[in-house]
Amino acid sequence: MTAPFGARLRAALDTRGPLCAGIDPHSALLTSWGLSDDVAGLERFAGTVVDALADRVAVLKPQSAFFERFGSRGVAVLERTIADARSAGALVILDAKRGDIGSTVEAYAQAYLDSAAPLFADALTASPYLGYASLEPLYATAEKHGAGVFVLAFTSNPEGAAVQQAVTADGKTVGATILEGAAARNAGIEPLGSIGAVVGATLAQVPFDLAALNGPILAPGLGAQGATPEDLRGLFGDALGNVVPSMSRELLRHGPGIAGLREAAERSIAACRTALRYAGT
Repeated sequence: MTAPFGARLRAALDTRGPLCAGIDPHSALLTSWGLSDDVAGLERFAGTVVDALADRVAVLKPQSAFFERFGSRGVAVLERTIADARSAGALVILDAKRGDIGSTVEAYAQAYLDSAAPLFADALTASPYLGYASLEPLYATAEKHGAGVFVLAFTSNPEGAAVQQAVTADGKTVGATILEGAAARNAGIEPLGSIGAVVGATLAQVPFDLAALNGPILAPGLGAQGATPEDLRGLFGDALGNVVPSMSRELLRHGPGIAGLREAAERSIAACRTALRYAGT
């Protein structure tokens, strides 16, 4: 059995640096790269990002929807993108935000977190808003196959607060209750648990001690959404070492040249190393 995702992620962050690079081939970005908004353009875009970054960044994060919009041929490109990125040494978080109950969430687990599946990724983003425990098949399958799950806890979109910051009968926010569930699953695991959380880097504060999560924190919102690496310090505090800063448009706008993408990634990694107080910075 492969090493647990948390351990593999810890090693990747320590060796390659704290950065997750998104692969978001939306229509406007394909056009800005001079590519056609079709499967051929999609394939060229994703392949370029993998060629440029998969051998040097810790994590790549393809957004499934931008591949799915082209139907089965787009999903086939997603399969190749995941496989090629992993072969080059990057960990892959598939940003699909799946969530359901019963046999349906079990099928999602089999589709994305079973190592025999064509779309197997190192980790999957998931929506726990049918109840944290509704995702149990994802957690169990991930554990069996050395994969991880990132549950949406406190996201960077303004609309999320209406649900995530809502207060439950016991006086806790919904988002904090989700983080408590993830923390319980990660308890006692070293060097890092495999159930992570998504916490937007644009937020001012979070009503939970994120160090208690003992798992990775995927932090989108850097760059185009307005957050900077320096903003991470005030938000994440004692959990800084477990933060996985995520950038998409801020990096991808430097394409389509491979050299431009690599230079942008190197600058971002250096800035995040400093902001997160990695050794040697």
